[in-house]
Amino acid sequence: MENKIKEEQLTKLQGLVNQINQLQMELGQVESRKYDIIGSIPMVRKELNEFQNELEEEYGKVSINIQDGTIKEVEDEANPED
Repeated sequence: MENKIKEEQLTKLQGLVNQINQLQMELGQVESRKYDIIGSIPMVRKELNEFQNELEEEYGKVSINIQDGTIKEVEDEANPED
């Protein structure tokens, strides 16, 4: 006579172990994606900075509303007008 757990217990045990394995695999994928995203942020920031410089060359020192593109003059902080 073999000593075994019940079939439904074995099924539940296998299911739970499989869930843990699946979650660990997904976590690895998330961490890998996180690494890719972290690496992309500086590149996009650099591109944004370069584009902001292009806009400044064309429009001067202005504030641009990123929702609708409207431009507002930026007051010179060194020489505030009273």
